[in-house]
Amino acid sequence: MQYPEHRPVDDALIPPRLSAILVMVLWASCYPLITIGLDFAPHLTFASLRAVTAGSALLLVALCLGKPFPKDRAEWGWIALAGLGMTGLGYFGMFHAAEFVAPGMATVVANTQPIFAAVLAYGLIGERLALRGWTGLLIGFLGVIIVAAPQVFAGNERSTGLGLMYVLLAALGVAAGNVAIRKLANRVDAAMAMGLQLLIGAIPLMIIAVLTEHPRAVVWSPGFIVSLVGLALPGTALAFWLWQTTLRSMPLSKANVFSFLVPFLGITIGALFFAEPLTLMVMIGVVLAGIGVYLVVTA
Repeated sequence: MQYPEHRPVDDALIPPRLSAILVMVLWASCYPLITIGLDFAPHLTFASLRAVTAGSALLLVALCLGKPFPKDRAEWGWIALAGLGMTGLGYFGMFHAAEFVAPGMATVVANTQPIFAAVLAYGLIGERLALRGWTGLLIGFLGVIIVAAPQVFAGNERSTGLGLMYVLLAALGVAAGNVAIRKLANRVDAAMAMGLQLLIGAIPLMIIAVLTEHPRAVVWSPGFIVSLVGLALPGTALAFWLWQTTLRSMPLSKANVFSFLVPFLGITIGALFFAEPLTLMVMIGVVLAGIGVYLVVTA
């Protein structure tokens, strides 16, 4: 049985551009919570707990609201792609890369994701981006490079080929997952789809964690519980729910370009709460990223 490509599932609560920015703020706030949590749990074990907690919360909300499970095999296929790409490969690559690649280089490689997603969206779902939009993507990416440049060229020996491969794998996974979420946006309830994709994506993470780590080594301290709950509920569950509802009314490439703002939002959070400096390079990067976002969303 074929389901229509677009069928309304719920009404937008806030304007899509504002929703996209809010998602990026929530994702940027995850970085300090991850830093706190990794003091108490192995990397992939922590990532698995994050995905399972967030996915279970969203699925519970969907069931309480009486939302149906997907019935079409194509819908399940897109949900599986979102889970294995966005959650599985995305979390695996970024969490593993932490010990192999310097933060600056990781930021640059990870932010190739909007470009990959634009290419995949064109090939898989027929989304076209005008020349103005492609120009904006490149300018926004240049802004990210400028911000990360001091770390990239500092001669940090942590940046290895294996680490870069992990980050690139994560970027490709997230790009493919974003295409799948866009495809699901008007077909499956957001809480149901995102809850299921998080739980599906958690499966390979849990298997690898059991085989390579010591899950019982988690220290269930108040600090870890606070970091896990903050990371899983607002930082993941709410963010993913908002992200799918955003993609109901915005093309993926136009919504995804806001992810160029995540490094700058993270730096701002660091400046406000951890006394990290805001340098001239950061300011130049912010301006370029802002120009890039403007060109894409108005293309």
